[in-house]
Parts: sequence; C-alpha cells; structure tokens
Amino acid sequence: MDSITLGNYRCFREQQTARLAPLTLLVGENSTGKTSFLALIRALWDVAFGQRAPDFKEDPYDLGSFHEIVNRNKNSSGMAESFMAGFEVTGSDEDTDMPRGPLYFESTFRKLGTQMIPTRRLYRSGSDSIEEIYNHDHVERIRVKTSRGSWQQEVARHARLVRVGGSLEFDDFLAPIFFYVRSFLHQEDSGEGALEPLAGSPTFAEADLEAMEELLFSYEVHPWRRPVAGAPVRSKPYRTYDPSRPTWDPEGDYVPMYLAGLHSQEDRSGWDELLGRFERFGRESGLFGKITIKQLGGREGGPFQIEVRHPASAGNGTQHNLIDVGYGVSQVLPLVTELLRKDAPKVLLLQQPEVHLHPSAQAALGSLFCQVSSRDKQLFIETHSDYILDRIRMDIRDGTTSLSSDDVSVLFFERGNSGVRIHSLRIDEAGNIIDRPKGYRNFFARETRRSIGL
Repeated sequence: MDSITLGNYRCFREQQTARLAPLTLLVGENSTGKTSFLALIRALWDVAFGQRAPDFKEDPYDLGSFHEIVNRNKNSSGMAESFMAGFEVTGSDEDTDMPRGPLYFESTFRKLGTQMIPTRRLYRSGSDSIEEIYNHDHVERIRVKTSRGSWQQEVARHARLVRVGGSLEFDDFLAPIFFYVRSFLHQEDSGEGALEPLAGSPTFAEADLEAMEELLFSYEVHPWRRPVAGAPVRSKPYRTYDPSRPTWDPEGDYVPMYLAGLHSQEDRSGWDELLGRFERFGRESGLFGKITIKQLGGREGGPFQIEVRHPASAGNGTQHNLIDVGYGVSQVLPLVTELLRKDAPKVLLLQQPEVHLHPSAQAALGSLFCQVSSRDKQLFIETHSDYILDRIRMDIRDGTTSLSSDDVSVLFFERGNSGVRIHSLRIDEAGNIIDRPKGYRNFFARETRRSIGL
C-alpha cells in the first residue's frame, strides 16, 4: 500500500491521507489512534478482497461496535452516519512485472440493523472505475466508468443474514465483485441486463469492455495477501512444550511448535538457515547466542524444550531453558520468527515490538526492520521507542541496508481540537526527520532542557 485515506473513523474526524512505505513507523502519544489505524489496514483488505465483512473485534484489536468506531463530533448533536476509508497501491504490468500506475480502492461503511457493512466499494485505475453501491432498500447497483462515459446496472445480489455457528454473518454480499461484473459486461447491449448509459454516455462498446477487463485484471493479479497482525504482548514462555499442530495466533503461541516442526524435518536446510539468521540477530541485540530444540525422551514428536545460550558464552557455554533467561528473549522470539521465516507475511502489523527489551536490543530491532523491509514485504510498526527510530535513521544515513530514505514513512499522530491529525514525515538521506510539525518530540525537548537546567 502506498497511502491510506480515512475520514469520520474513530478519532480521525477530518478526511486525510497518510503516506505509506515499505517500512512505516507509527509514533505519537497514547490514545491517538495508532492501533485503530493498524486495524483499518486489515479491515480494508477484507472488504476489498477477503470475501468477508470487516471485523473490528478480531484479535489483537477490539474497536467495539459501529457506535465506537464512527467519529463522535462533539460540535454536533450526534455522531456521523458513516465513515470512509481507502488505499492506493502501485499496479504492475502482467508481462514485465514493472509498475504501471496506481490502483485505488475506497469504501463507505454504515450501520445496517445491528451489523456494520460497506455500502459502497470503488475500484479505480486512472479514468476507469467500477463502483458498487448498496442501499438500505436492498437495491444494489454496479457502475462502470471509462474515458468514454459511464454506465450502470442493477445486480441480482443482496445482503442476507445467515447463521454460522453461533453468530449471524453476511452471506455472498461481500464476495469480490469481479466475477459479478464480468457476468454482465459480456451480455449483449440489449434486452434484460443491458448496461444503462448515464449522463448522455454512448452505448457501451468493445473498447469500454477492454478497459474494464484490464482494470479487473490489475486487481486480480496483484500479489496481495491478508495482513498479519501481531499483539503488543507476546506469549509467555513454558519450561516444556507438548507438540501440536501449529496454528497461527497474534501472541505467537504457535512459534515453539513451528520451530520444533522445522527442526524435526528430514531436510534440515530450512532450520539451519533460520537458525543462522536468529543467531545473527541474537548477537547484534545482545539477547542470545544460540537457540536449541531439546527433545525429551530421546525421540522426535515428543515433548520438547527451547534452550538458549548467552551471546557472550563460548561455543560450549551453558544452555538455559527459555523460561530462565529473562522475559525479553521470549517476547522477541515470536516477533523475530515472523520477520525471518522463509514464508514470512507480506504485510505485517506490529504493536510495540520494544516491550521488555533493553535499549540496545530495541536498536537492533530497528536494524532488522530495515533489513527485511522491501517492495515485496511491508512493515507497519507502532512504537514508542526512540531507539528503534534513531537506529533506522542512522542505518539509512550510513547505507547499511538497501533501504532508501524514500522507503520509510514516519506517521506522527497528533491530537488537536478537531480530532487527531496524521502527519506524514520523511527521512532525508542524512537521516534527518523533515517536515516535522511543532508538536513533534515536544516532550523530549522539554525533558532535555530540564535535565541541563534550562
């Protein structure tokens, strides 16, 4: 994602756009909407591509119901009736895989009964767009637009509630609209199902059909995968683990089972590669020197322990159980696993990765973020750590990774009279934060003046 636009969402009253990058840092005081911003990224993916209603209560986020999510304007008698959000992403050519122009998605969310649904979805590239509009009278229309004109058609599809387990969910309505659009784009321009011209547009022609096909293809072939969200506090360590099938969770409870499974494979190349990357970070952070999976009972598939060696120990230094080496190691292990595993998520949303870490380890995390971020892997880091931010600035200045200054965005969340404002700050080639507002780092400036007696 290259940017996100939002308005009337939580503490963000005014519509505004935030610049995103391969590595995006979210900074600012508590309760300024940083977690809400992360939750929105995943919800937008679900609405655009995920065939599911947005779930703002899915772990590790719980933003409440529509009344807690829509902005409450204190200057009016009530709350907004809807909120909007959208994102822009660079498209790619199917033959060369080179960038060819931005793709834009936007949605409007409203309350319908006790549910919150997107009542409008817009997919756009240049002058071509497909817009889905759902009204409270259960009428759904899809509008298409090209450089020649615009057309619309009612679609025989509507939201209906079905019982899934113990909850009510929307069936069919939130499926990607691409297949439905194709079903009527290829119909004859006469009789039932014809596209209705709007505002004096000409008859829908072959050139318009080709433009729509190209737009649909752009969204379908883009390698999007659902963003993975990590919890701010990871799982606690255990002295002994019982093997089970690893199922992903935000706290990283699955990580010990994942590591043990990788360790037990006949082909150990995957384990050896990950272990080497683990140990490099462990030494640079001062957290550990070696990680070992210790099978109990002398057989694979049985209970096991995770042991670590202090980074200052010699090659035959004492191994210690994970639970005995301090909480920082167990807190960082799930995080580093998500970053370094070969099948790591393409989009990762992290909250406060610095929890329980010494400043030197926090700085090492900053370097790790620079090393793994790329055009193919996007990281969103919500942090209160100056050590992480400063290390990223210095690594960019010193050119220690391939990450450039344009590949980093610092989003500063600042509370004001009209809600929270997101300032999209950049880092220059010398590692300096540029275009920063007056409120940026005010607290640190005050503390510095006080410490030197000014």
